Amino acid sequence: MKQYDDLRATRLYCNTCNAPMPVRERLLLILPDGYLYEYRCASCGSTVGDKKTSVAPDATQEPYSIC
Repeated sequence: MKQYDDLRATRLYCNTCNAPMPVRERLLLILPDGYLYEYRCASCGSTVGDKKTSVAPDATQEPYSIC
């Protein structure tokens, strides 16, 4: 099923705030085989997690343009 291919976290537990908090997803690295994202707490800015997505071999379009 393709409906669960790309999940995005909206709330994760923050050790600094001691509670589940809203998070911001940030593109950290563009790797040859995919992308590495970092999740940061929206309140204190602490890193609370990360996610690596892989791209299909025929996918050549980048998610963000570099200016």
